[in-house]
Amino acid sequence: MSKLPAFSARSYDFVEYVPARNWIGGQWREPTTKKTVPVENPRFGKALSSVPLSGAEDVDLAVKAAERAQKGWREVPMRERAQVFYRLKALMERDLEELAWLVTHENGKPYEDARASVEKGIECAEFGAALPNGGGAGQQLEVSRGVVCREIHEPLGVVAGITPFNFPIMVPLWMLPQAIVGGNAFVLKPSEQVPLGSMKLAELLKEAGLPDGIFNIVHGAADVVNALCDHPTIRAIGFVGSTKVAKLVYARGAASGKSMLCLGGAKNHMILVPDADPKLSVENIVASFTGATGQRCMAASVLVAVGAVEHVLGPVVERARQIELGKHLGPVINAAARERIERYVTEAEKAGAKVLVDGRGQRGGPEGYWAGVSVLDGVTPEMGAWQDEIFGPVLSIVRVKTLDEAIALENSHPYGNAASVFTTSGAVAEHVVRRVEAGMVGVNIGVPVPREPFGFGGWNQSKFGQGNLTGLDGFRFWTRPRKITMKWELQTDTTWMG
Repeated sequence: MSKLPAFSARSYDFVEYVPARNWIGGQWREPTTKKTVPVENPRFGKALSSVPLSGAEDVDLAVKAAERAQKGWREVPMRERAQVFYRLKALMERDLEELAWLVTHENGKPYEDARASVEKGIECAEFGAALPNGGGAGQQLEVSRGVVCREIHEPLGVVAGITPFNFPIMVPLWMLPQAIVGGNAFVLKPSEQVPLGSMKLAELLKEAGLPDGIFNIVHGAADVVNALCDHPTIRAIGFVGSTKVAKLVYARGAASGKSMLCLGGAKNHMILVPDADPKLSVENIVASFTGATGQRCMAASVLVAVGAVEHVLGPVVERARQIELGKHLGPVINAAARERIERYVTEAEKAGAKVLVDGRGQRGGPEGYWAGVSVLDGVTPEMGAWQDEIFGPVLSIVRVKTLDEAIALENSHPYGNAASVFTTSGAVAEHVVRRVEAGMVGVNIGVPVPREPFGFGGWNQSKFGQGNLTGLDGFRFWTRPRKITMKWELQTDTTWMG
């Protein structure tokens, strides 16, 4: 097996990388098709690698390798399966700099953001290693005299994941620990825009002792997604991406009888009330919509200003002006993303919104795809800046008079991923937490991402399928429960279970 290039030094300097290849049965495989597309470094706007556009034949090869391997893997005790992720955690910590470097080059994140995303992936691996000691072990209860009910979780077989460009290493690790510790074999289709981090992950899993065929990668675009949805051997698919694509993937996979959990887009609202702590609110509000250059489904891109909150809004605008491209923020993923982001700002301005901070035309370097921070005031629900997921560093301020107006506005949006409230009042916080239509809610936290064992997932048009993708919900999604009722002792009395 040829190894990936050795990591040399942490740097933003442009370098070329090996072409992406499929990982099937524990080795690199050339795809059956010769079609490729470039993998661009967004910081420079030029190709650092290439990725194959695989097809249904490649998917079938990966599924067959997975199916062969899974027959033995399911018989391995869960505790031994979990040890793979214990070792993976240590290996990822050893190679943390290299993993972060890969994210900075294929995705464009600044080093600090890239490292933080890898560290979150390590945390997910750690959770997988602990599953036998937690909810993965099942449960047992004496339900009547001499009668015991037991529940165990069994693997589905071969499962698959389809992941986006914004977190090349972290999002696959939302799925892999629970699915593989659960006894399944996995086929990953990473975004064709960021295939390199998953390749490194494949080599680390092999080094951690994962048997060949349990983890496979098939690179490509829509043809691979469709083949995964249609393949009769694949039992479940997890997806993270836009709502438009999530709907299509969910419908196609469910039509063939698969368990489907597809996380889509978001338009997360932050509600700011007059009694909010100014310092805490300003830092969290700005970080929430600028972090990851706004390219995350947890970006809070709408600020609902309730009443007289100018004492907070003013510092928010000033703090937003201090965000520097190339230093605090990386580029967006491609030229089309930059054009889309700037178009929303222009359209909102034409519709009557005031541009308080204008990121249009800003650049973080002589090359690459840069979109500066923008803050819009006077946004209304008729504008695309409120309706659509911009996926860039743009904050839309909407003015309302009352808290209930703010809640009604948030609840009127078809998405339901996350919502936050900034207040020093426990009563106000509880009022909002209990009433907003969002699966993840924050109090004085702009990005309320739950940590394991709590699951990541929204409501409404932000999620298609049941449950959550991370935490114990994720383990339950990738497995099926078997309930066993046993009676061994003879009893003198009888119940309905006698």
